Amino acid sequence: MQLKTYDYLVVGAGLFGAVFAHEAAARGRKCLVIDKRDHPGGNVYCDVIEGIHVHTYGAHIFHTGKEHIWRYVNRFVTFNHYVNSPIANYNGEIYNLPFNMNTFNKLWGVVTPDEAQRKIAGQIARLGIETPRNLEEQALMLVGPDIYEKLIKGYTEKQWGRPCDQLPAFIIRRLPVRYTYDNNYFNDPHQGIPKEGYNTLVEKLLDGVETRLGVDFLEDRQALQAQAETVVYTGMVDAFYGYRFGELEYRSLRFETQVLPTSNYQGNAVVNYTDAETPYTRIIEHKHFLFGEQESTVVTREYPAGWERGTEAYYPVGDERNKALYARYQALAEQEPHVLFGGRLAEYRYYNMDQVIESALEMVKRVFGENASAVKP
Repeated sequence: MQLKTYDYLVVGAGLFGAVFAHEAAARGRKCLVIDKRDHPGGNVYCDVIEGIHVHTYGAHIFHTGKEHIWRYVNRFVTFNHYVNSPIANYNGEIYNLPFNMNTFNKLWGVVTPDEAQRKIAGQIARLGIETPRNLEEQALMLVGPDIYEKLIKGYTEKQWGRPCDQLPAFIIRRLPVRYTYDNNYFNDPHQGIPKEGYNTLVEKLLDGVETRLGVDFLEDRQALQAQAETVVYTGMVDAFYGYRFGELEYRSLRFETQVLPTSNYQGNAVVNYTDAETPYTRIIEHKHFLFGEQESTVVTREYPAGWERGTEAYYPVGDERNKALYARYQALAEQEPHVLFGGRLAEYRYYNMDQVIESALEMVKRVFGENASAVKP
């Protein structure tokens, strides 16, 4: 019987793979981490352009309400006090997000929460919708037509690539509506950006762990799998099985990044473009995440796109068809004796960064025992 070189082959050097590899190595296990990209970090990877940390795969703002996750990441990096306060640009009109008293004052001139509540309730009552049949009716039931038309409809249709009345209602079951003058998008008590950058977080997680980049597991699966006792797979679960039952559906993104000879392009890190005519959904000005004072700036326009093989999968389309299809792949995955599946692609679900880390730590607990000291809350 051939001796295995590694205890674990970790497929994917994103947050899930890096956390699992770090914890396994801390317990004396030998790991090999591979990634088909030419850099570690997955989607939290940043390029450094003009001294600015550029979020290569879209804005990543760390936030969590879980104390043990906050303590965990702070073992590796120090976070600044960045607060996510995006704004919406609707044909040149600027509104605060999430929907709050600043938004309502700009829309209707109302000043008090009672005035805003009466305005929204009155608009909803006139619609006469009792059971929403689609996303459009669900959104109208929640916030009324004014907010829907200016701040939801165009953005959502661009994001998902189809009309709102052809999207399922569950996508937008909840909308953040606040009757306070508070532009903080997240309610979590902990929020920020690593001062040293996300790359440093991942590099420290993988410190001392053998990592090979530019290696595609699916192209050389047999030889790679033969080197390890167990595979931790963080890629697309349908791709792992050769799309046996068909492709799971995703939405993708396309980015256009440019350096501009100005110190401040838009005055905010994230500006959403909520009209239907603007082809991109948002512009990210990266320097604001770290309160940069560079003489130039770097901006990225983010364009939603349909997913096809060879492009990056970002957002799972979790409708009933795709849920049923994933369940078939999940049943196969549960029968794999030497493969562990984890992360947003392997589990076909959208994860925030803290959720990815928590999921990886939960896997560590399952594999190494509930009393694994490095992951105690």
